[in-house]
Amino acid sequence: MAAENHSTVTEFILGGLTNRPDLQLPLFFLFLGIYMVTMVGNLGMIMLICLNSQLHTPMYYFLSNLSFIDMCYSTVITPKMLVNFVSEKNSISYAGCMSQLYFFIVFVIAEFYILMVMAYDRYVAICSPLLYNITMSHQICSLLVAVAYIMGLIGSTVGITLMLKLSYCEILISHYFCDILPLMKLSCSSTYNIELTLFFLAGFNIIVTSLTVLVSYAFILYSIFRKYYHLVAMELFYGSAAFIYLKPSKVSSLAQESMASVSHTTAIPMLDPLIYGLRNKQVNATIQKT
Repeated sequence: MAAENHSTVTEFILGGLTNRPDLQLPLFFLFLGIYMVTMVGNLGMIMLICLNSQLHTPMYYFLSNLSFIDMCYSTVITPKMLVNFVSEKNSISYAGCMSQLYFFIVFVIAEFYILMVMAYDRYVAICSPLLYNITMSHQICSLLVAVAYIMGLIGSTVGITLMLKLSYCEILISHYFCDILPLMKLSCSSTYNIELTLFFLAGFNIIVTSLTVLVSYAFILYSIFRKYYHLVAMELFYGSAAFIYLKPSKVSSLAQESMASVSHTTAIPMLDPLIYGLRNKQVNATIQKT
């Protein structure tokens, strides 16, 4: 097809998931079922959280927003895909394609940040429980959610503005919805600057959110493993005592009993002040003061 300006392109053709006619109807019912479960599950979660005052906490507030994003995310893509399964011509208008791409990017980026906020919420709840109500106040939670949607709107606006500048030589999209990379492959103009901009945009959103999630859960694991030392001390104490006294005397050798006794009588008394004392912040502060 000869090169033409994007303003003359009125519609695109979606390639879909498969070209086999015998799979169209089964796939229609499969994705219809998935979509119904998605909508019922997420809508049910939102209603449950809204109607139950016990769930009016930051964690469930973020979860309700995640459910809302998942509902919107699915609605942007799935209904059009279902229509294409039962129609002969899988077309989508130029405006419809760009609208689908815009909202797709909005909710993708917003979900990145909501997941990041949820990880941060768990970090505060586990690592700083006494400051949780102050750190995760209603105002701060609302601000964090607002930032997630704002970042989605900013990223999507930048992305769609770049895509609107492209001119297209073909109209067949080798995908089941309007996505950035399949659309760029149809362009007859240079996409280098757009690809570079989108690379930094996607890189920023993905790296910032994923690193925050990883760091949050790293601190959570560290906090859990600090408590794990208490379990080790108790297991050594009870385990060695059980090994010595809760069995017939002829079952184990004298060497085994000696090793268990060493653990029970010498190792544990050495570990107890280290685990229960020196790892305690209040004890450390008192030692320094003294």
